[in-house]
Amino acid sequence: MSDLAALPRRFFSRPAEVVAPQLIGCLLVRRQASGALLWGVIVETEAYTQDDPACHGHRRRSASNETLFGPPGNFYVYRCYGIHHCVNVVTDRAEWASGVLLRSAALPAAPERQASGPGLLARCFGIEQHHDGQGACGEGPLWLAPSPLKTEALLRQDRRIGISAAVDQPWRWYLGPSRSVSRRAQGDRQPAAAAAWRPEHLDWGAQGVWLGRRDDRPLS
Repeated sequence: MSDLAALPRRFFSRPAEVVAPQLIGCLLVRRQASGALLWGVIVETEAYTQDDPACHGHRRRSASNETLFGPPGNFYVYRCYGIHHCVNVVTDRAEWASGVLLRSAALPAAPERQASGPGLLARCFGIEQHHDGQGACGEGPLWLAPSPLKTEALLRQDRRIGISAAVDQPWRWYLGPSRSVSRRAQGDRQPAAAAAWRPEHLDWGAQGVWLGRRDDRPLS
C-alpha cells in the first residue's frame, strides 16, 4: 500500500532497547479481506534481549522461541499462560534473541482500552500462533508502518510489567498523553479524557485511510 508503506527491515536491525521507544507512534496495520485497513497506533512497548533474564531466549534456544533467534523484522507470536497471544517483532541480528513486545495500541473510533495490553492487542488484530515468523515489513496482510507523530517529548519510560525476573529494568515505554496504555508509571496520572490524545486526531490529508467499522474475520 502506498498510503501506509511498511517500515524497512533495517529499522529493526538495532538493539531492542533502541527500537522499542521508536516504535511508539508507529502503526500496526492489517489488510482485511475486503481490502480495507484496520490500524492502530502503538502506544506501549517493552524490550527484551538474550542477556536479559526475562527474555524467552535467555536460557536456551528451542522450537517455541526459534523465531526470536531469526532475522530482524519478523513477528514473534507466542501464547501466554495458554490463554492469550502476545505479539513481538524480532530486532537486532540473527542468532541473537532480541525483540520488542507490542503491549498496547490505540484504535480509531474504538473504546480507548480496546487494545490495551498484549492479549487484547492480539485479539483486536486477529493475530494468532500461525502468524509467528511472518514478516512485519509488508510481506503479508499484517505489517508495521512508520509513525506520523513526533513522540520524543511525549514518551514515558518505566519498568516492565508482568514478569518475575529483571523487574527493575526500565525497558518499557509508552505514549504519555494516551489513555490506551495498560499501566502507567507510579505517580504518572491518567490524562483527562478531554485532553488525551486519540488516533482520530491524526491528519491523514490525501492518504484517505479507512476509519470505518472493524472486520473481525481472521487473517489468511
